[in-house]
Amino acid sequence: NYSNTTVHRGGFGRFAPAGPCEAEWQWSTGFPSLANDRPIRTVTMKFTTAILTVALIGVSFSEAFCPTSLPSNARVTQSLLSSSTADVDVAATALPADFQAARDMAHESLVASLPTPALEKPLTYFLDEYMMALSQAAANGSKNPDGSDITAQQAAKSMMTALGYGVKFGIKDKFIFEDVRHKALRGPKGDKRYEDPALAQKLGTEFDVDFYEAGCAFFRPSIDIEKSVVLGQDNLKKALEQIKAGENVVFLANHQSEADPQVVSVLFDSISEEIGQLAADLTYVAGHKVTTDPLAVPFSMGRNLLCIHSKKHIDADPETKPAKSRQNMSAMNSMLGGLKEGGMSIWVAPSGGRDRRDVDTGKIPIAPFDQKTVDMFRLMGNKSKVPTHFYSMSMVSYDLCPPPDFVEAGVGEQRNVRFTPIGIAIGEEIPNIGGAEKRHLFSEKAEETCQQGYVDLLKELGMESYIP
Repeated sequence: NYSNTTVHRGGFGRFAPAGPCEAEWQWSTGFPSLANDRPIRTVTMKFTTAILTVALIGVSFSEAFCPTSLPSNARVTQSLLSSSTADVDVAATALPADFQAARDMAHESLVASLPTPALEKPLTYFLDEYMMALSQAAANGSKNPDGSDITAQQAAKSMMTALGYGVKFGIKDKFIFEDVRHKALRGPKGDKRYEDPALAQKLGTEFDVDFYEAGCAFFRPSIDIEKSVVLGQDNLKKALEQIKAGENVVFLANHQSEADPQVVSVLFDSISEEIGQLAADLTYVAGHKVTTDPLAVPFSMGRNLLCIHSKKHIDADPETKPAKSRQNMSAMNSMLGGLKEGGMSIWVAPSGGRDRRDVDTGKIPIAPFDQKTVDMFRLMGNKSKVPTHFYSMSMVSYDLCPPPDFVEAGVGEQRNVRFTPIGIAIGEEIPNIGGAEKRHLFSEKAEETCQQGYVDLLKELGMESYIP
């Protein structure tokens, strides 16, 4: 089913730095070398109180956002999580001196500014996770797209930028996804939407920010690109040619982490500029969390989205179910319009959510596909009267941002970030089997193909322990 297995070949594709941070921060002349015995006090950072309210969202909506404990200079063990990072001993690993200095100074400033001690753990946890991930990337010799080293300054700045965007667009001046079909905000060049004064007012000082590239820039350093793989490139190139011919392509995928859109972008960029553009053009079928969770909102602003409530969450609140159902209907009509235009590419997880680890075995099975979801997309494709093709997209990205072990209906979950390789497998085009009477055969074939690609990826990445 696969050909042209690829380990990253050196080119990183497009890159643009993230925009300015909403929070206040300053850097002095830099960090001293490891050989320097002087006290490391070269970084000064100042946080506005507003930035701390990011943590409040987690405290308010989910107890799981708060870990029971976290060492100030060590990483929580991954012994139950990843064979993919077995070559790096991350159990209680101390940060290198420069990363430790940046982390400690940031944490010190946070603690001094906290309006309540309850906010310390969730924000510290996210900070520690990201700093450890990028310190491991630096130790691994990973580079930025411009060939420069990954540094502690970069890690802290990226985190402050992400938190700043989260404060502004997730809390302070909350960005509302008014359309069920959201188009990525990538800056004013060539986009007439930016002529609208209302959008300019919403974005403010971030008017020129490319939120797509900002999201990629945040997660790219935490991905071990050199060890990552893309299987089924011939199938992917076939899909691209169909899109270029004005036909539609739907990728039926398993879903493993919040960073899956960035996973697709980083790996597609590694193949070619043209394939990388396909990643940017993809429309993602998204649930309510990615448009309401404060930390997720800025990343979602940079993606083409179809905002749909999944079956797993639509029944959580009976009072809002009618409104959610109406929104889903509106989203389907909008998608149908896009399919009728042709040349549309869609990413959807028919399971309705992320794959979850089996806490007893440590294995990570793919969540079952929902047949009705698959049927709905086939129906929309048929109604469009434009040829619509279906491919499975198997994804291995669990270790990058491991989700909670159990489904949570609210927003504000604990954020994990790990340095790890990732993988994508594109299966052969799914044949049009089953007909009207045996529609389940098509859905079963799609899931079977996705399962096989997933197993192939785990073997290729040396993560056989995750195979169910």
